Amino acid sequence: MADAYIIDTVRTPRGIGKVGKGALAHLHPQHLGATVLRALQERNNIKTGEVDDIIWGCATQAGKQGADLGRMSALLAGYDVKASGVTLDRFCGSGITTTAFAAGQIMSGMEDLVIAGGTDMMSYTSTLGDGKTLPLMDRDNPALREIHPQSNQGVCADAIASIEGISREATEALAVESQRRAARAISEGRFSKSLVTVYNEDGTVALDHEEFPRPQTTAESLAALKPSFAMLADLPINEDGITYRSLVNKVYPDVKIEHIHHAGNSSGVVDGSAAILLASPEYAKKQGWKPRARIVAVANMGDCPTLMLNAPVPAAKKVLEKAGLTTADIDVWEINEAFAVVAEKFIRDLNLDREKVNVNGGAMALGHPIGATGAMLIGTALDELERTGGRYGLVTMCAAGGMAPAIIIERM
Repeated sequence: MADAYIIDTVRTPRGIGKVGKGALAHLHPQHLGATVLRALQERNNIKTGEVDDIIWGCATQAGKQGADLGRMSALLAGYDVKASGVTLDRFCGSGITTTAFAAGQIMSGMEDLVIAGGTDMMSYTSTLGDGKTLPLMDRDNPALREIHPQSNQGVCADAIASIEGISREATEALAVESQRRAARAISEGRFSKSLVTVYNEDGTVALDHEEFPRPQTTAESLAALKPSFAMLADLPINEDGITYRSLVNKVYPDVKIEHIHHAGNSSGVVDGSAAILLASPEYAKKQGWKPRARIVAVANMGDCPTLMLNAPVPAAKKVLEKAGLTTADIDVWEINEAFAVVAEKFIRDLNLDREKVNVNGGAMALGHPIGATGAMLIGTALDELERTGGRYGLVTMCAAGGMAPAIIIERM
């Protein structure tokens, strides 16, 4: 089987995902997608008529983010109309999955030049819907709910912490460290290789830096925050009086959920987009491109939909086995900080060196633009491997429905 090379990665800064507050919130989602696609083309002189496909991730494909965001973004970016596009949804894991699909097409010999990536503007998606629908399934589908009750993600995070005995103090310590590492990475320019400026329609700068981090965060400031999901857990979410807590307790009746997660130890609500250029060895050689990395292995794993957030550990084990590697072989780990407990459990269960995990901060400090995050993290891992001379990076993240994609890359 042929190799799939990563030629380049780009991403936007993450903007605060609130209308009226975020620097990107006034823009169309296609504008963000076009920004990274245009940057990728300009940096690498891509012959866009030879792009076999553009595989894009978006977790909320509705309204402005509907209608095949990958294809529309490419058209807006000025790509040749021959460059086709498709948009998929694996919730938070979409950006890893688009990269995996792109690599698979190349490794199978079916295609030679594919762009992967994703976009999500949470400032926009927060304005959609009536606020009554369960986030993971239709509230009027009792058949699925009977088989697999699926709760709110934050309530699930609190439930996992309660089951695992992970304290609020431990999660807040991880959150403070995430902010510290992100601030260090920004001050040292560790993101500059992949970061591209977003411009307004009139050519003025919309955003050229990370907007979400709060480097002033301390253990004391986090300890003063009220848990975000305690009240939500007990609010009726449909006419039957079902609550998010009851959905968890239907499967785990003995769990007494202690609420520990809040805005400070949960992922940030942001807007953003990212893109990755992948090519076959033959095509890269023909273009004179020097590959930055190769795809070593990819894997997908499902886990309990009720707890929802526990699949990253088995996904990491699965992709390591596929690659014939062990945890000791991985130089850079990126586990998305959807909630602090996800990263904390991941580190504990795999007995990892904390100095190799989320080295430059994570979503608690930088934010989590759902469908784009996976592609962003792959780029972050590659940049860090190049900065430090490391060889292997592993990227994984929890996804709604109780899933996790995982990918291992090797620096070249």
